[in-house]
Amino acid sequence: MASSASRFIKCVTVGDGAVGKTCMLICYTSNKFPTDYIPTVFDNFSANVVVDGTTVNLGLWDTAGQEDYNRLRPLSYRGADVFVLAFSLVSRASYENVMKKWLPELQHYAPGVPIVLAGTKLDLREDKHYLLDHPGAVPVTTAQGEELRKHIGATCYIECSSKTQQLQPCHAHKETRMLLSDRRPSSTIT
Repeated sequence: MASSASRFIKCVTVGDGAVGKTCMLICYTSNKFPTDYIPTVFDNFSANVVVDGTTVNLGLWDTAGQEDYNRLRPLSYRGADVFVLAFSLVSRASYENVMKKWLPELQHYAPGVPIVLAGTKLDLREDKHYLLDHPGAVPVTTAQGEELRKHIGATCYIECSSKTQQLQPCHAHKETRMLLSDRRPSSTIT
């Protein structure tokens, strides 16, 4: 049975444009994979989950990865409890930008906030048709993702596919458990 008090966790997703941040959030909150790509400026989603008997309201903030929004995006970082830093498992550039762009930005605007590193588009990493159609795509291995997690000090590393919904529940529960174990009292809603 869930407790009567619930917790609110603000989770902000960041990463390059078109790595699958919006799809990840839509699939998690609606169990539907969107077929059209519409670049996000800012969007918010919400999901209630019960983790270890505690009801948790996840405030899921979607941000734009495009350079045009570099000055606007940090406005959504205030009050974040966790960041999901996403890169595509079939985009070496987005993987490299974790270190070049995203980690420095998060350290500057939100030092000390935990980071969950997420490799997206897991279904495409082994998709021979996709890889043949995209000769520049160099898949990122699980070992490389885990090495990057250690290098940036992320609390955990997950790989997921929004299209096949692989590891979506694990994603939210992993970050939620981690946050519930180290919560500020002001985050309790009664």
